[in-house]
Amino acid sequence: MFGFFRPKRDETDNFELEAMPLLKDVYRVALWLSRDVSEAEDLTQETFVQAFKSFHRYEKGTNCKAWLMTILHHTNAKRLRKLSRLRIVEDPDEQIASTIAFEPPAPQNITDDDILLALGNLPEQFRHVVVMADVEDFAYKEVADILGIPIGTVMSRLHRGRKLLRIELASHEAAVRFKSRKISAKG
Repeated sequence: MFGFFRPKRDETDNFELEAMPLLKDVYRVALWLSRDVSEAEDLTQETFVQAFKSFHRYEKGTNCKAWLMTILHHTNAKRLRKLSRLRIVEDPDEQIASTIAFEPPAPQNITDDDILLALGNLPEQFRHVVVMADVEDFAYKEVADILGIPIGTVMSRLHRGRKLLRIELASHEAAVRFKSRKISAKG
């Protein structure tokens, strides 16, 4: 009448008989999904509210537990979307810095021999792509054709290979500095 949902008495009785005995099962899964007692209680309550509102669509004699679990998962997904939109970051730079892995800068005082040594230490699949793209100046498409791999794989291996090379060169430079300090301390 006024936009309020008023289920028929028969539907209410059927809901109590079919759905309510499954309350503990729904709560157990909600607790597993949310990992929080309060959230699980809210999630269970919201699931049963939604189920009660749409119980007229439930086909009696089918799997009520599966029907409730579907509603639970949809309700949880909606909750997670809402939570992801509500996150406020206090200091974005600090937040970003904590999620990005440290990559050492490429050393400045390296020789060709240092680079060749570092390239030799790379796994073969990355070494081939780095040499072809960065040393031989082949385009990604050409590297993909030569190696017989997809262009996306070329880009991925090139990124990872460059990262490994940078790490290798940085560790080599650190070892050289350590040796020079050790020699100057003795002398």
